[in-house]
Amino acid sequence: MSNTFWLEKKIIFLTIFFAICIRAYPLAETSDSIAESFSSFIDNNEGTTIFRSLNIPTGGRAESLGTAFTGIADDINFFDYNPAGSSILKNSEIAFFHNSWISDSSMETLAATTRFNNLGIGGQLKCFYVPFTEYNLFGERVAGNYYSETSLTFNMSYNFLAGYNFKGISVGYNIRGSWRNVPDYTDNKTDNIKNGSGLSQSALGLMADIGVITRLNMAKYFNDIEPNFSIGATINNIGLAITGFGSSFALDDALPTKFNIGMSYRFIKPLLLSAEFRQPINLKKITTSEKFSIATGLEISFTNFFLFEAGFLLQGANPRISMGSQFNIKGIEMNINYTFDLTTTMAPINHISLSAKLNLGDKGRKAKQSLIQSKYAEGIYLYSQGTRQSISTAIIHWQEAKELSKSIGIKYDPAIEAIKIAQDLLNVHDIIKDYGTLNKNN
Repeated sequence: MSNTFWLEKKIIFLTIFFAICIRAYPLAETSDSIAESFSSFIDNNEGTTIFRSLNIPTGGRAESLGTAFTGIADDINFFDYNPAGSSILKNSEIAFFHNSWISDSSMETLAATTRFNNLGIGGQLKCFYVPFTEYNLFGERVAGNYYSETSLTFNMSYNFLAGYNFKGISVGYNIRGSWRNVPDYTDNKTDNIKNGSGLSQSALGLMADIGVITRLNMAKYFNDIEPNFSIGATINNIGLAITGFGSSFALDDALPTKFNIGMSYRFIKPLLLSAEFRQPINLKKITTSEKFSIATGLEISFTNFFLFEAGFLLQGANPRISMGSQFNIKGIEMNINYTFDLTTTMAPINHISLSAKLNLGDKGRKAKQSLIQSKYAEGIYLYSQGTRQSISTAIIHWQEAKELSKSIGIKYDPAIEAIKIAQDLLNVHDIIKDYGTLNKNN
């Protein structure tokens, strides 16, 4: 087998081995002191909103980065962090996520997104479920089913003012419908299931997310066409929920609405840093809003097929550390993530996620960008010759580059600037020529 294959296997093994070593380390003695250190962050309003599954990360790269992803949003994880991300993705993507959450609960997610130049669209279906087992007064099992929360999301975004120098401002939104399914429960006297009892406590939530992100170059110490700094902001889960189906309809408790602002910075190409601030907002009673949370992430690109991520999230008195690795297997991008909680004794393995992502191509945008750059370079060569004919031919090449860039929704600033400079030079040529002809006639 190739050296690349063995290197990939060794790196993946070391990542998993490191996670196991951390889990095995006896932190029981220090967990009390760690919890006491974060006691000032205890939030008395925690858990006062419904559809809590909307706060559970789907997994993948975003969770590996400590969920500090609002200011990145450059892959299919954008759905839960910044809806503006679909219009800046390089490729169309399909992904599946499995997140084994606490105890027997799990989150399954299927997502797809594509981009038409500056327009991005996508859809996401995710389901959180946990066993719902009921026992009577004698400890006998009388009913067994699943409690679940299922969400279907439609996304659309557009990148305005996209160009070569300034990458534009992307604005997007999600429209989401969520269903809370409570299974029917039994009568305490007869142990018979009461038909419709669960339906009356189920709920339908209708909500929207709004997001914006912009990318630019700032303090950049490497050469790359992609910007190295981005900043984004979102408002998530604006809406309401209705309960009481089958009996009397009523507004349910507040949804987990929150405001997020995040940034990312790549000062050298292999290293990405991200940070995020979140403020929950209880739309039914602002004064009962939960406390803010902060998150930060680090990503290191070891090779073009392997990335390592780590992150930290402080939410209430519950700090979490995440780590994960992303690698390619036969064209499928895989991510393994492991998250642990420093306020517990870390006895069982209770939080691990897996994701698989398939890139479906970029609809020829990269090939057109290469052709644009080629035509621009040819124009530079012709312009450097200095003759009127070569400058005129250079302008033709730059005009072609300019028109090609329009076909992929980008304003190619170098070609526009070069055309203006070249035309000014041609005007100077004409002035000199006219002046020489005038002197000759005199």
